[in-house]
Amino acid sequence: MPDGTLYIGTKRNSSWSLRGWLPVHMAGLEVEEVLIPLGQPDTAARITAISPNRLVPCLHHHGAVIWESIAIAEYCAELAPALWPTEARARAHARAISAEMHGGFRGLRQAMWMNTGKDFAARAAGHGRTPEALSDIARIEALWADTRARFGEGGPYLFGATFTLADAMYAPVVTRFITWAPELSAASRAYVAAVRAHPLVARWYDEADAEPVAWQQAKYETVVG
Repeated sequence: MPDGTLYIGTKRNSSWSLRGWLPVHMAGLEVEEVLIPLGQPDTAARITAISPNRLVPCLHHHGAVIWESIAIAEYCAELAPALWPTEARARAHARAISAEMHGGFRGLRQAMWMNTGKDFAARAAGHGRTPEALSDIARIEALWADTRARFGEGGPYLFGATFTLADAMYAPVVTRFITWAPELSAASRAYVAAVRAHPLVARWYDEADAEPVAWQQAKYETVVG
């Protein structure tokens, strides 16, 4: 019997849903997953009925209602503390870079939106390289490199061998880099490959591939720039 419900949007495009979905599964919460297709005539009404800020993801769990992906991540970490690094300095750093992801990188978001489809990636590769997006990519690469140098020894993720909530927060960036193929350092490419190969991220891609074509939205399927 599920202990709650996780409401998310279309997996092909909903980067914020991925940031909420990953922590829930990393923590092993027993929830029913309800996917609300985005861009449909009834989308707004369905989301308004379950989410205080009228956005997804939104987690209902043991009577608590948690919206905003970073809040979902922290809630999951209260139930499974190992989702953050155990060492205090590493944990503080992980929270800081996760908050930066949650609140920033608008240029990248606008120019290189999330679309996990291989068909779209074949058209999008090399596009979207606005000055703002490239500036954000440079900051992300520097952030990844610094984090890996300080805390990443012993494994392929930002904090070593364990896939943490910080990796979950940056997983949608990984999808963008795969789709739009900006120029990246060898170290960044290795990290992208490691995140893409994680079983939960691979599962998300598989389930996104299985979504009906009717859920696709023209504005996210058309390459410009």
